[in-house]
Order: sequence, then structure tokens, then C-alpha cells
Amino acid sequence: MIKIELQPFERDDFARLIGWITSADLIQQWAPSTFTYPLDDNQLEKYIQTSQGEKPTKKIFKAVDTHTFAVVGHIELDRIDLQNRSGTVSRVLVGEASLRGQGIGTQMVKKLLQFGFEELKLHRISIGVFDFNIAGVSCYEKVGFVKEGYFRDAYKAGDKYWSYYVMSILESEWKSSDV
Repeated sequence: MIKIELQPFERDDFARLIGWITSADLIQQWAPSTFTYPLDDNQLEKYIQTSQGEKPTKKIFKAVDTHTFAVVGHIELDRIDLQNRSGTVSRVLVGEASLRGQGIGTQMVKKLLQFGFEELKLHRISIGVFDFNIAGVSCYEKVGFVKEGYFRDAYKAGDKYWSYYVMSILESEWKSSDV
């Protein structure tokens, strides 16, 4: 099984991420309202700048295989609010389709939760996930997220509307979990 660690996402990672985003549908599912297809360096440059500075409100990571050092995924902790001790998991992606379904996404989310709860001392971390993303919902429940709400037809994708769940995990739940 691949074991991963999170490292900062950098400009050298742009081409790889662009290569993973192969369709307009994928970009709508992965980063609605953040990016447009085709993804390019200019969009990623603006994106990475939002994670820099004295008190950034997001931390962007790549997931790296600790054995081969290959980059296998992307994940972000967004809307970091140190006063209210909260944040939101965003833009979770296992890059190569052949690597999906092997637990890499679960490891990425666990590592991000560890960073949020242990390093940043957050109290609550949330996530929004489209209801048709069964693997995503399962992954988040596996690591301890709880469904809090369901937003029906809340996002317009072409001629269709997509619904999504809002889920969260609290610091106390993280500390008492077996994951």
C-alpha cells in the first residue's frame, strides 16, 4: 500500500496538476467557482498566491508517496479562521485514475486533519461534497466526518443542478477516533 506525506504545493507542481485535470466536468467537480477549464499556469499562480503571506487563509499541499517520492495527489485546507478555530477541506484529488480506490484519498484527508487539529489547533473542520461523489462521501465518513446538511440543487453545472452535503469533524471527535 502506498503511504503518503503532505508537502507544500509549489510552482514546480503546476504542470502535473494541469495534466490531471482532463475535462471541464472534472474541474467543475474538483474546484467549482475556483478554476475554469482548461486549467493553466495563470490560474494556478493566482491560486498559490492566496496561500502566502503572514496569515494565509489556506494551505495547499501535494501528496507524496514516501517510498517513490512520486506526487500522487492534491489537497487544501481552506477558509482557515484561527479566531474561530475552523477550516474547510477543499480540492481533494488523487491525480492518476489508476491510483484511485487504494486508500490514498483517505490518507490525504487524515494527514490534513492531523495538520489542522494538531498544528493549527483548530476545533472544527468541514467539507462540502457533491452527493454523487459516493467514494468521497465514504472516505470522509471513514475518517470521522458527520453529515450536517444537504443543499439541494445548489450548484448549476451546465443544464443540470447538483446537490451536496456539508460534513464536519470536531477536534474532540478527531482525538477520540481510531483512524
